[in-house]
Amino acid sequence: MKTPQFVVCLNNEGFAASLEVGKLYQIIPDKEAEKLGGLRVIDEDGEDYFYDADMFCPLQVPPIVAQTLISAAKQG
Repeated sequence: MKTPQFVVCLNNEGFAASLEVGKLYQIIPDKEAEKLGGLRVIDEDGEDYFYDADMFCPLQVPPIVAQTLISAAKQG
């Protein structure tokens, strides 16, 4: 199983209710979104949504940290 990928939000212009600047978000791999210059991100609503990739910076997260972040998100 591939380690989940995360990004940090750098800009939430137009999406203040869905994204918080400085917060980590899990991304869902989506080749079609990438072709369009975007990412599929699990946002504040807990749903995956297409956002412009320029709004985020990718992070390398060790597997144990990724699982902790996912567990915390499910509880929160």
